[in-house]
Amino acid sequence: MVAAGIFLSRIAGLVRQRVFAHYFATSDAADAFAAGFRIPNLLQNLFGEGALSASFIPVYAGARAQGKEDEADRIAGAVAGLLGLVVSVVVLAGVLAAPLLVDIIAPGFEGAKRDLTIRLVRILFPGAGLLVLSAWCLGILNSHRKFFLSYAAPIIWNAALIAALLVFGPGNTEARLAEYAAWASVAGSGLQIAVQLPAVLSVFHHLRFSLDIQSPSVRSVVRSFFPAFISRGVIQISAFVDALLASLLPTGAVAALGYAQTLYTLPVSLFGMSVSAAELPAMSSIVGDEKEVAQYLRSRLDGGLRQIAFFVVPSAMAFAALGHVIAAALFQSGRFSVEDTQWVWGILAGSAVGLLASTLGRLYASTYYALRDTGTPLRFALLRVTLTIVLGYFFAIQGPHLVGVPARWGAAGLTISAGIAGWLEFYLLRRSMNRRIGTTGIPPSLLAKLWGSAGLGAAAGWGALVLLPPRHPIMVAAVVLSVYGLVYLGSTMALKVPQAESLLKRFVR
Repeated sequence: MVAAGIFLSRIAGLVRQRVFAHYFATSDAADAFAAGFRIPNLLQNLFGEGALSASFIPVYAGARAQGKEDEADRIAGAVAGLLGLVVSVVVLAGVLAAPLLVDIIAPGFEGAKRDLTIRLVRILFPGAGLLVLSAWCLGILNSHRKFFLSYAAPIIWNAALIAALLVFGPGNTEARLAEYAAWASVAGSGLQIAVQLPAVLSVFHHLRFSLDIQSPSVRSVVRSFFPAFISRGVIQISAFVDALLASLLPTGAVAALGYAQTLYTLPVSLFGMSVSAAELPAMSSIVGDEKEVAQYLRSRLDGGLRQIAFFVVPSAMAFAALGHVIAAALFQSGRFSVEDTQWVWGILAGSAVGLLASTLGRLYASTYYALRDTGTPLRFALLRVTLTIVLGYFFAIQGPHLVGVPARWGAAGLTISAGIAGWLEFYLLRRSMNRRIGTTGIPPSLLAKLWGSAGLGAAAGWGALVLLPPRHPIMVAAVVLSVYGLVYLGSTMALKVPQAESLLKRFVR
């Protein structure tokens, strides 16, 4: 259900990005919107789903598992009150400090481009605050095993932006249209909360909002929140450094990175986040002695890792081998040219380096959170971000000159550096967890089957691409990616990969 909700919301997001690309392509306004959106989005990423789920769900779900419904209601009300207060203060500070924030995140922006970015940041910040409160709704619903609504709710946010672009796109300048889109984002954020509230309120017995920090359970949430918050902050620093470095590259680099990010975060969200989100409440609810808990966690962790790998390995191969087909189908329209498509493909291919590691790492992090340990993932995140920054500067700024390619390709160096650092973090997370609960991981034989099948599918996809006569990019993608997917599925079935057999049985049923 998580995957279904994410899939629908991401499809809506891809439609939004296609409409956005049609009107903005890789223009100055596109750069301004991408950078301007990233700044208030920091608020959502820091306080929202990642940090809140890591600290709130284990405590709240644990109280419910022990039959303490009234205590669970008090925890939920206090967390909502404290979160609302803190977010309100941060939103106000963000609006006032917008010029400073833009100079930090996009030092390469000047003149009208900088001014537009500042205006967009001030419009977008309140919407980001609303999305943080939406993450509280998600935590409540997930703990009650209501997975679909919260992950499908962003559809309405995407719909608001799409409507604004279609209505105001014709006849407006790019700068003016960017402002309309920003206001639509705020409206969509409010609607995203509104569609969840009825379901959220229905699960409570006696919900009362408060600022209670005396409760031991609330204090436990707060204590766990800060390491998770810092961990998310470290990750965001990496994202900000990427945006900063991209702003120093030729015009369009920030926007191109944003288009590619929409694609390479799709499998991370669809498969990594869905499995991790579904497993966290289940892992947090286990009771028993240390040996029983370890055995249960190993079983769920290993099953989740195999499930993630089955879907993410072909995603990484598709980005590397057929990224131009995907980018053309989604974005090549209006002002978005073939050259822009090739640029996004290069960035996508770079992201394929660490796609599997970053996705598997999410599930390991969720396992730590279920054990009420938010400190260990934080330490490893610090190492990853440090390496990402160092490698990012070298690959993005110095790398193109060393290999003799145009400076714009430094954007691909950013995703490559993040991938290398992601593998280091994954290794450290797995090693530490194995010492704690016993050996976990994916058998090398299974990985060989998955990568081999994905390679065979990519070869078949390229064969179809060569044989196809010139057609619209969407038609080309439909044929090529269908061939790729069918060959991958057929190969894994022939190799008796359990996940493929399970998927086919579920589909037939």
